[in-house]
Amino acid sequence: MSKVVEISPTTRHEGHSKLVLKVNEAGIIETGNWLSITPVRGVERLAVGKTMEQVPKIASRVCGICPIAHTLAGVESMEASIKCEIPRDAHLLRVVLQCANRLHSHALHNILTLPDMYIPGTDTKINPFTPEEPVRSVAKRIQRLREIAQTVGEIAGGEAIHPSNPRIGGMYKACSPQAKTKMYDLAKEGLVLAHAQMDFMIAVLRNYQNRDWTDVGGKQIAIPKTLGYHDQGYLATHPVYGSSSLDECPTWDPSRFSENRPWDWYMGESEITLEDPTYPIGGTTKMGTKANPQMEACTGIPCYDGAPVEVGPRARMVQFKNFDEKGTIGQQVARQMEYPDCLTAMIAALDEYNPNGKIVADYIPQGDGSMGWAANEAPRGMDVHMAKVKGGKVLWYSMLVPTTWNFATCSAALKG
Repeated sequence: MSKVVEISPTTRHEGHSKLVLKVNEAGIIETGNWLSITPVRGVERLAVGKTMEQVPKIASRVCGICPIAHTLAGVESMEASIKCEIPRDAHLLRVVLQCANRLHSHALHNILTLPDMYIPGTDTKINPFTPEEPVRSVAKRIQRLREIAQTVGEIAGGEAIHPSNPRIGGMYKACSPQAKTKMYDLAKEGLVLAHAQMDFMIAVLRNYQNRDWTDVGGKQIAIPKTLGYHDQGYLATHPVYGSSSLDECPTWDPSRFSENRPWDWYMGESEITLEDPTYPIGGTTKMGTKANPQMEACTGIPCYDGAPVEVGPRARMVQFKNFDEKGTIGQQVARQMEYPDCLTAMIAALDEYNPNGKIVADYIPQGDGSMGWAANEAPRGMDVHMAKVKGGKVLWYSMLVPTTWNFATCSAALKG
């Protein structure tokens, strides 16, 4: 007989969400619902009536991990609506900023991943905060990668968090020759560290993949060989940066996008009939509690060609590098493989960047109400912002953030 268990809140990710799982007598998941329980975000509504310069600043506050991605997607959705092409050197600075954001996020994600991993050849889990070797050297490398990324983000973006330099029509300030050299030197240092960190992370991930069990709350839990497998498609617009409706050949099509109600997708009301007080972070929800994912979920279910898709590192690797490994470990390996790309793309952009080049468009239209969109390949996946601007004011604004795309796909991956 099936039982229902709830894990609320889930941890080690940005935002607020929970899992509602229907499991069989053996504890195998028959139906999994991962859903956002964040109160109504309201950013899209706040944007209406604001100037097109204000809205990207507001949008950057949506996520503490990806303010750069939301800033760039927000700015570029406005530019797409008003049909404003920016100078090449302004775009190159945005690419540098984008790469810095992804580098920092991937390094931070390693800190979230490592506590589940084991030191190869042992049954000792990795504590990224231990002062002991060999983990201490790894932690220092992660922190240096984060420091490099944040420093480059501050130089190119004005600030690493809520960057102030991107503007409608380009960038406010150019980076001097000295600043370019500084970023270039940091990128070269980071490339060496990124290769080493990629190799280390893939090694511990493969070690985990080869294990028969893992410890969760003091219990030995068997690791399925198909952990995290799903049959959904993948969606990415670019290996590094993104796309917009201004592109000659856009790689996202709004006519293929649709959105379903949580009511049509998630489980209805049910009673919690299974609990585990030993589950980490305070145990699972108490038996007898009511759960209703249909009513509690606060996001729609975005679909492309009528079906949920996966966005993120693996989607980019599948789309652009013929990567084909499925499951949770495949997703993690793909993320590590993006490490060097962050730095090589940053170096390529800096090589081309001219500190004396133009960084603001000669003419910035005020918009006629046309819809424009921009898809930014944020660290965790494709971040689509859509906007309608008229007379410099925002008439309509919508955001399709990476986790929203992934909720339904991750739910499907829980089954079995």
